[in-house]
Amino acid sequence: MVQEIILDGNSLTLEDVIAVARKHVPCRIAEEAKKDVEESRKIVDDIVREKRVVYGVNTGFGSLCNVSISPEDTVQLQENLIRTHSSGFGNPLPEDAVRAIMLIRVNSLVKGFSGIRLSTVEKLLELLNKEVHPYIPEKGSLGASGDLAPLSHMVLPMLGLGKAYYKGELLPGKEALAKAGIEPIELAAKEGLALINGTTVLTGIGALATYDAIQLLKLSDIAGALSLEAHNGITSPFEEELHTIRPQSGQLATARNIRHLIEGSQNTTVATQERVQDPYTLRCIPQIHGASKDSIAYVKEKVEIEINSVTDNPIICKNGHVISGGNFHGEPMAQPFDFLAIAISEIGNVSERRVERLVNHQLSKLPSFLVKHPGLNSGFMITQYACAALASENKVLSHPASVDSIPSCENQEDFVSMGTIAARKAGEVLKNSRRIVATEILAACQALDLKPENHALGKGTQPAYDVFRKSVKFIEFDKDIEIYEELNKASAVIESEEFLAAVEEAVELSIQF
Repeated sequence: MVQEIILDGNSLTLEDVIAVARKHVPCRIAEEAKKDVEESRKIVDDIVREKRVVYGVNTGFGSLCNVSISPEDTVQLQENLIRTHSSGFGNPLPEDAVRAIMLIRVNSLVKGFSGIRLSTVEKLLELLNKEVHPYIPEKGSLGASGDLAPLSHMVLPMLGLGKAYYKGELLPGKEALAKAGIEPIELAAKEGLALINGTTVLTGIGALATYDAIQLLKLSDIAGALSLEAHNGITSPFEEELHTIRPQSGQLATARNIRHLIEGSQNTTVATQERVQDPYTLRCIPQIHGASKDSIAYVKEKVEIEINSVTDNPIICKNGHVISGGNFHGEPMAQPFDFLAIAISEIGNVSERRVERLVNHQLSKLPSFLVKHPGLNSGFMITQYACAALASENKVLSHPASVDSIPSCENQEDFVSMGTIAARKAGEVLKNSRRIVATEILAACQALDLKPENHALGKGTQPAYDVFRKSVKFIEFDKDIEIYEELNKASAVIESEEFLAAVEEAVELSIQF
């Protein structure tokens, strides 16, 4: 694992975001980036000294852009901005999301187009490295002008205000800083706006969902391969020649993944006159999973552009020119994150259908609901109900947020992206679909153990089965059990790094060909 992330504003990757957000890898600012920040700040200081009228430096905000602010009030203006804009609502964002947000904001600011002081950027980075995590309510952003409300909550503890977590304890911001040995700051001209006027919250939340979606795509291929073996599936739909004549990258990658996963299996068959085809949920795994792979690869590309972008306003150009534009607008990410939710939802949809095939005696030829004595015992009956509920909820959540807009700020900000809602929805769809895939793996392993002959599994499905069975045992169902505990174990296994690592040690899995 990487030991330190160096932030230069240009080279942050999705994997870096995960390392900082979830593994608490420390960061520092590149020396060249520090110079860029200082040069940008000098331009703002010159503007204040010369009393040039520039939006956000010595004017009001939004529709108040024509209201001039006196030099002696520019500092108070910035603190007022943070206090009044911190109007979020709802549950706090989880720690990994908050850390991703802080990281991405620092990386944007060090590009040197925001006019913020280096000491202020370093203060935010100090909070991140010392694990002071601001309390940020999840709701309240329109995704333009940036994530104003949630980012204001991020800034409050820097000023000794608001609330923050330190060592797992929620404290007043000033107290959290004191316990971490951090001094609060006072904002200077332009700095409040530079900190909050950007797409950072929606990008941070969406980045985590994108990374998790990539892992889920691999898990869904494993689940599909296990289901294929449970049904003695036909292998010809995965032959490479079929897919090279329709060379969609994700489709080709999925077919290759399945071939590698089931290589050497004694639980699959070839097409015969008596059995020509499998149903779509097995036969079309490359086409269905592959479409989601292509969509998510596109979203990943957009995320990695955005986490290395300047998204605040106004922009302080290197030559001193100041541009008031719209880089804070979340539309370029709102649409991809809506697309992300749709792609993940489809993975849950098809997995739920495979769960139904596994538990339905008429489709699987196995005992009803994967239990030795159906009737007395209900077995896996309601696991499919739960999957169906999650799949149905995903369909509601997959309605795009980006097609909506409500004007704000006296109609100055008259078309907004709702991108933060899109990102949050994608995260919820991810959780639901991951639970469905966990259920499919649990059911497929149960089905394999119920088969009359215990044939060898494939090159990739065998390690998947072995790791899974270390934590989740075959359910005898001598009497019905509280099956949610087994479902929770199944979720924990597939979310662990060990499960996917064991499979990928045996076979290479990818989302692009």
